[in-house]
Amino acid sequence: MWRYRNPVDVKFGAGVFETLGTVLAGRAYCLVTYDDANGGGVFADLTQRVVALAGTPAIMVRNIGPNPDFIGLVDSCRTYATATRPVEAIVALGGGSVMDAAKVLAAASGDFETVQRHLETGTGGELLGRTPIIAIPTTAGTGSEVTSWATVWDTSAMKKYSLARETLYPEAALVDPLLTLGLPRAITISTGLDALSHALESIWNVNANPVSSSLAEVAAREVIEALPLLADDLRNEALRTRLARASLFAGLAFSNTRTALAHSLSYHLTLHHGVPHGIACSFSLPIVMRAVAGCDAACDASLRRIFGNDIVAGAARLETFLKKLGISPDATAYGIAARDWSRLVDDALAGDRGRNFIGRREAALNPSGLVP
Repeated sequence: MWRYRNPVDVKFGAGVFETLGTVLAGRAYCLVTYDDANGGGVFADLTQRVVALAGTPAIMVRNIGPNPDFIGLVDSCRTYATATRPVEAIVALGGGSVMDAAKVLAAASGDFETVQRHLETGTGGELLGRTPIIAIPTTAGTGSEVTSWATVWDTSAMKKYSLARETLYPEAALVDPLLTLGLPRAITISTGLDALSHALESIWNVNANPVSSSLAEVAAREVIEALPLLADDLRNEALRTRLARASLFAGLAFSNTRTALAHSLSYHLTLHHGVPHGIACSFSLPIVMRAVAGCDAACDASLRRIFGNDIVAGAARLETFLKKLGISPDATAYGIAARDWSRLVDDALAGDRGRNFIGRREAALNPSGLVP
């Protein structure tokens, strides 16, 4: 038996951003987006477009940076609570960090302590809010516009939490590839690799099903083919569209499976070494792919449809793909000592996402290039 479910109303295509006013239908809204410091000035223009389409927001929350943490989210919730009228919907305009913050705001209803208590104790979920979210991604990688969880960081305690509630699925996702045209090369690559990781991680996963795997296969093939081309042609609208669609399909895939070992490994690198999320969760994909080869017939079949009949050779091609994009597949490049790799893998396997992995621990403990 298997089950697939995703309740988000998805609209995709060039110009779909212009339908925001119709989707909001006159509701008082909170706009969550970046300020000029974190958005490079682009989001000031996008904010003006939102106001032109949907009217003046009841409140704007613009203090969003990478990897939203407890400290910043307290301020975000305080700002949200000052809305000039009751918020009926949240418009999340940005990348994964904006959508994570929007989901926290939807659950907190202006009181972050309620969310923090739930994250730390696992209790009080019935007290969380459920404000509808309209998600508008401006990167091609996160997939958060079609998932029901948010990553929240406690940087003081060096911990990562996942706020996961069925009520956090956005009401609607407006995926407009034109909004990604201005992304610089480094962010284009990092977010594209995040999408690839979502796709592959949903395949080598205990929760995989035929629908999620089919979506993931399409997404992975598209990223592998289109991302190197886009990295050298950043204004190519057709390639931007392919990456946006691949990210969406990967999001739809892992919305039902969550991620697995590569993401679990990434949290340590982001918290302790400052490695951007898309890089932290993708550098290990060849290692993890070798560790999963031969462990599950359905997984092997999916990987063969992406990489060809020889999965081990496919892992080598994946390694070459990363290197051509400037990404080292060696953990030592990110500050991880070879002697610490085994402990890092064991810690990752013990985590929530690591327990989704279907591969062999022993193979992951001895990746090529890392000698204890």
